[in-house]
Parts: sequence; structure tokens; C-alpha cells
Amino acid sequence: MKSRAKSLFRTLLAAHAVVAMLFGVALSPALAQPSAGGSQPSAGVSAGSVGIPGFWDPRRRPERPDTSRITLIRFITEIDYPPFNYSGPDGNPAGLNVDLGRMICEELKIACTVQMRRFDTLLPSLTENRGDAVMASIAVTPEARKLADFSDPYYRTPARFVTRRDVPVNDVRPEQVEGKKVAVVAGTAHEAFLKALFTEVDVRGYESPELAREALRKGEVDLLFGDGIALAFWLNGTDSQNCCVFRGGPFIESRYFGEGVGIAVKRGNDTLRQAFNWALFRLWEKGRFSDLWLRYFPISPF
Repeated sequence: MKSRAKSLFRTLLAAHAVVAMLFGVALSPALAQPSAGGSQPSAGVSAGSVGIPGFWDPRRRPERPDTSRITLIRFITEIDYPPFNYSGPDGNPAGLNVDLGRMICEELKIACTVQMRRFDTLLPSLTENRGDAVMASIAVTPEARKLADFSDPYYRTPARFVTRRDVPVNDVRPEQVEGKKVAVVAGTAHEAFLKALFTEVDVRGYESPELAREALRKGEVDLLFGDGIALAFWLNGTDSQNCCVFRGGPFIESRYFGEGVGIAVKRGNDTLRQAFNWALFRLWEKGRFSDLWLRYFPISPF
């Protein structure tokens, strides 16, 4: 069983590399930013040691639909999910999603508004015509697709390993971490991934991310495996006490970690969905998406 799990991991790792190439996920900080209008396949962008995701292939340039009948785009977003959505000092919507939405409107040359609502009301608001698009880090799932259509993904939520700085582990593979104690939040997809593919590690389940992180910081475990975005902010914050760093990854296997995050529109609104796909591609091609990502993620989860 263990040898079969290792074989499955190697297969998934190869698939991970292919997916990363196709979707432009940075696999190492040595990858270079493709030039605007270049002919090379999309790869992850790197700025120094900071990986930047890019989910667009310059060989598959989307066409801009006729948007002449669209005079206003009403974005709605979540109230409190920093750094993606939150109230700024002046009480107005702020965050990566908000800034990206406004950049999309600039690219399309269409006026837009942004309103904040409770998360549970966002998708119903589309059906009830109280908004035109939801930009609130909603994961694209089969259940979500029953309620709305989605643009191409503009980021995914990768899983990452973290170790203390003094632990000599670089590329995390099952054979390299046999017998190691790995902290993870119990009952999550991250725990299921570990148990399926890292069968010879000592999985230590914790009730919350905070407890798992503290176990790593104190040296009670060798590694921590979890949500890369949340971990990026922990590593860059004061709570980590500069104890730890990312190792290996990112892991983006969709069966465990989802299809990615897109902009939701009312079902059947193909014109707006395609317009978003075109604008997102243009923003990435011009480097504006990379600039925005760096502003919010000084330590990238990718």
C-alpha cells in the first residue's frame, strides 16, 4: 500500500508540473516573466524570490466580446476577508479583489461600482439582479456552478509545507520526510492529502490553524502543511517570530484543493464573463496583475 501511495504521488507530482505549466503557476523563483505578447507558454512570474501566479497562456488569447451595451458593472464583494476584501480606513471597499475589479473596469473602459455584502448573500444577489458580478474569492466548485457562471481563475489556493528555518529540508517528497512529524488542521483536505500520499509521515492533527502553527514554532513538529495563503501572511507577520519558511510545493491538485477562484456572474451572462476573461488576460499580459499581487503578498503562497 505504501509503495502504491508513493507511485500515486509521483504520478500526481508529474501531473502537478503539467498543470503548473498550463496554468502558469510558479514552481520555482527562477522562472521569468513572459513578455507582453510573447509566444512562450505561460509560466509563473518571479520578482526576486517572490513567486507570482499567472493562470493565462499567451497562445490562447481570449477575444473581447461586444460590450457596447454595458454601461455599468456593479461588483459586490465580501465585508471582511482581508487582504482580499475589507473596509479601508475611509470605510470604502478595499483589498486585492476590489483593486483588481477596478483595474478590470479601467481595462474595459466601463464604469463600475463596488458594494460590500455578507458572504452568504453574494451569489443570491446575482439571481435577484442586485449586482452584476461577485468578486469575493469564491471557489469554483460544482455546487457554486449551479448558482452562477465563473470567469477563468485568477488565483488558486495552494497547499504548502512550512518548516523551521533550521530544518534541512528543501524539496518535500514522501521518501524525504518518512517518520517526520507533520502538523495539520484535523478534518481538512490538507489532512486527507497527507494521509493519501504521505503515508509514512506522522500526521499530527490540531483543532485550529493557530495551534498547528504554534506547534511548529515551538519545535514540537518537524513540518506544517496547510493553506498557502494563510501561511504566507503568518510567515510575514509578527506571530511567526520569523521562525519558519516555505519548503517545496506549491500543491494545487484540484481533487483536494479546488479548481481556483473566479469572478461570478449571473448564469447565462456570457458577454460579461468573456469580457472579464479578456480583461484579466490583458492585465496579466501588461504586468499589472503581477504588480498588484506583489503589493498584497510580499511572501507569496506560490
